[in-house]
Amino acid sequence: MRAVGAWLTVAATAMAAACGGSDAGGDTGGSVSVRADRPSFESARAYGDLVAQVEFGPRVPGTEPHAAQLAWMVEQLDALADTVIQDSFAHTTLDGDELELTNVVARFGGEDGRRLLLLTHWDTRPRSDYSSNAEDRATPLPGANDGASGVAILLELARMFADKPPPTGVDLLFVDGEDYGPSTTDMFLGARHYAETRSADEAPLFAILLDMVGDQDPSFPIEGYSAQYAPQVAQRIWTIAGELGYGRYFPMTVGQRVNDDHVSLNEAGVRTVNIIDFDYGPRNSLWHTIDDTPQNTSAETLRIVGEVVAEVVYRSR
Repeated sequence: MRAVGAWLTVAATAMAAACGGSDAGGDTGGSVSVRADRPSFESARAYGDLVAQVEFGPRVPGTEPHAAQLAWMVEQLDALADTVIQDSFAHTTLDGDELELTNVVARFGGEDGRRLLLLTHWDTRPRSDYSSNAEDRATPLPGANDGASGVAILLELARMFADKPPPTGVDLLFVDGEDYGPSTTDMFLGARHYAETRSADEAPLFAILLDMVGDQDPSFPIEGYSAQYAPQVAQRIWTIAGELGYGRYFPMTVGQRVNDDHVSLNEAGVRTVNIIDFDYGPRNSLWHTIDDTPQNTSAETLRIVGEVVAEVVYRSR
């Protein structure tokens, strides 16, 4: 993902209209007064999934850790979901690299045709290009926050959905080739593939993208493109976060635009919101560095984000 600008006037205007000028979601803590009938999000188990991914090694397309994670994810999802689909495709980069990529879709319920889409990327970047030490910049990214955190949350949500089916159908989409680069021409590949090949009659009601959702000091303002393209969905998510007592982590303010997987989906007509904390470590000092390791992530942050997304899903009728 790439940041592409600061505060967005049109997005702020759209959010103000959607929110009716209110400051919903501003609760900074306290007891939970509203919660759907659903399982609790098991943060320790999710954090274990984050660590397990990093232990595979960097999940760069074409490597053994990448193949190992794919097999591991599919094995877990096969035991939980109604249907698991592996959608393989090829991409040739600007540098001539031949990539074999795989999107994974895990489907739950939805006999009435109504569906939600939750997605994250599962690959990691082949270089740690923002490391402070120049010698480390050619080292593949460990990807604890940027890759493993979103997968960990979706896997735990899959267990929740298997335990108690949600009131509407849910697709979990694990996209590949998000972070290959170095330019955006060779990024967001799985999301573009999904947007180009999805069946029009299976369009979800809306989608939520999770990216960089494991920081120890989380803050999730409404990402700028999300506010521009899907303001009502963003309002719904951030309002629910406030009702759950997480308003301090989900401020109802519009932040910077981030070029990420959700842009392709929004351009294809799928209203998609990106939950992302694009300030990883002090002054974003951990982003795309060799220090993107489990020690710099938090099980509690996984729980907060997982609880918010679960609440959105279990309230959708």
